Amino acid sequence: MSSDPLQFLGDYIDGRFVIPSSPDGEIRILSPADLNDHVITIRHKLDNVDAAVNAAQKAFFPWARLSLEERKRHLFKLKEVFSAHAEDMAKVISRETGKPLWEARTEAKALASKIDITINYSMKLVETELVKDALPGVDGVVRHQPRGVMAVVGPFNFPAHLPNGHIIPALLTGNTVVFKPSDKTPAVGQYLAQLFEKAEFPKGVFNMVQGPGNVGRRLVLDENVAGILFTGSYEVGLKIKEDTLNHFWKILALEMGGKNATVVWHDADLDKALYESLVGSFLTAGQRCSCTSRLIVHESIAQKFIEKFYSAAKKIKIGHWKEEVLFGPLISKDSVEKYVRFQEIAKREGAETLMRGKELELDYRGYYVTPSINLVKEVKQKSVYQRSEIFGPNVAVYTVQDFDEAMHVVNNTSYGLCLSVFTKEKSLYEEALLKTRVGLLNWNRTTNGSSSRLPFGGRGKSGNDRPSGHFAVQYCTTPVASLEDLGSLDKKSIFPGITLDE
Repeated sequence: MSSDPLQFLGDYIDGRFVIPSSPDGEIRILSPADLNDHVITIRHKLDNVDAAVNAAQKAFFPWARLSLEERKRHLFKLKEVFSAHAEDMAKVISRETGKPLWEARTEAKALASKIDITINYSMKLVETELVKDALPGVDGVVRHQPRGVMAVVGPFNFPAHLPNGHIIPALLTGNTVVFKPSDKTPAVGQYLAQLFEKAEFPKGVFNMVQGPGNVGRRLVLDENVAGILFTGSYEVGLKIKEDTLNHFWKILALEMGGKNATVVWHDADLDKALYESLVGSFLTAGQRCSCTSRLIVHESIAQKFIEKFYSAAKKIKIGHWKEEVLFGPLISKDSVEKYVRFQEIAKREGAETLMRGKELELDYRGYYVTPSINLVKEVKQKSVYQRSEIFGPNVAVYTVQDFDEAMHVVNNTSYGLCLSVFTKEKSLYEEALLKTRVGLLNWNRTTNGSSSRLPFGGRGKSGNDRPSGHFAVQYCTTPVASLEDLGSLDKKSIFPGITLDE
C-alpha cells in the first residue's frame, strides 16, 4: 500500500515556499502504518525561523489595520479551499499519522468548521464594548487589540485541526502567524501551508517552518514573537515556560497532557457507559490528550462492567488506515517502546494485568500494538504507572465503594484535563464539579471529543489556564480600555492649586 514520496517544497515564508540551499539537517518520514511507505523527506534550517518571524512582523500592521470584515473575506476564501481539499488533507493525515481514514476525514472537515464557528460565535467574546458614564460624564470603551506575531507549535496527533484551532483565531483577530508543525508530521504542515497559498493570503500573514525541536526553540525564543500557542506534552510545555521566563511580554497558551478518568456509577446506563469508555480509551490508539486513562467503577457493577469491557476490547479491529478499523498504529518506535515498558511498570507496582499490551504483527510492517487493561487494587500517590501519561491504548481500572473514594482516585494525578461521570444522579455530577480539578467535565459522555463552541483546556500539568477552543480569541488579543471625553473643560472642576491663564 505504499505510495510515492511527497515532494518537499520547503518552508513557507513571506508568501512563497523556500527550500534551504544549505540545510542544517533532514528528517525522513515513514508512515507508521507501513514502514515501506516513504511519506516525505524534509530539510530544515534555523535561519529560516528568523526570516519567517521577520516576514510576519513586517506583515502585522497592514493585516491588523484591515477591518474585521476584510479579514473575514480572506478567511471565507480559506474556508472554501479547506472544503475543496478536505479529502486530500485527510489522506495526508492518515498516511503520516496512521489514523484511520474515517477519523482523518473528521479532522480535515473540522478545518472549515473552525472558521465558521470563530466568525459566527467566538468573536462575540472580543466585541468592542461601550461603557456609558464609566466616569461621571465620560464614556468608556473596551477594545480587543491583536498582539503581534504569534508562534503556533503543533502536535502530531491532530496535526491539522489542533494548530488550526490556534491559527484561525489568531489571524481573524489581526495577528500574523509562524507555524511550526511537529517533526513527526511535516507533510501535513506542508499541505496546510499549500492551502493558505491557494487562498492567496497577503504575504507574511501566514508562515510555516519545518524542523526538529531546536527549530521550535529558536521560534519561541525570538524576541519579536508576541505569543506562543502550543499543543503537546507537559515536558515540552514546561520547557517553553522555562525558556521564556524573561520574555514577560509573551502570552503563553499551553495545552498539554492528561491522565483522564471516567467514573461509572451503579445507576449508569451500562451499555452507553461501556461504549463511551471504549471510545475514550482506545480511539486514536490512545494518542489523545483527552483519552480515558482510568476507569473508576462502583464495586456493585464492577465485575459485570469489567467483563464486558474486556470482551469488547478484545474484539477491537486494528489495522491500516485504509481499512475499517477503530485505530491504527502508534506514531513511532519510541512510542511503542514506551507503551510496552509501561506494561512492566504497572505489573511491578502491583497492578493486575487483565489484557497485556504488546506489539502486533500485521500484513504491514508498522508500529501497531494491542490494547491493554490493568486492574489497580491500591491508589498510590507515588505510582509511576498511575500518574504518568502513557499516550497509548492503555486503561487502568479501579473499583470503589463510595463517591468520595472515586473523587480521591480522580484527584490522584497532577494532570487536570478531562473527567466523565456516568450516573443518573445530577447531584453526583455536581459534586464532581466541586471536588475535581479539571477543565472539562462531561456527564454521561466520553472524555474524548470536544466542541469548538466551548473552551478547551486543563489545570495542573494539563495547561496554564489559557483555554483554547471557543476562548482562543481571548489569548490572541489584549483588552485596551479607553476613556473618551468629547466635552469642553469644566473650569469649576479644576483641582486646587492649578491656575489657567485667561
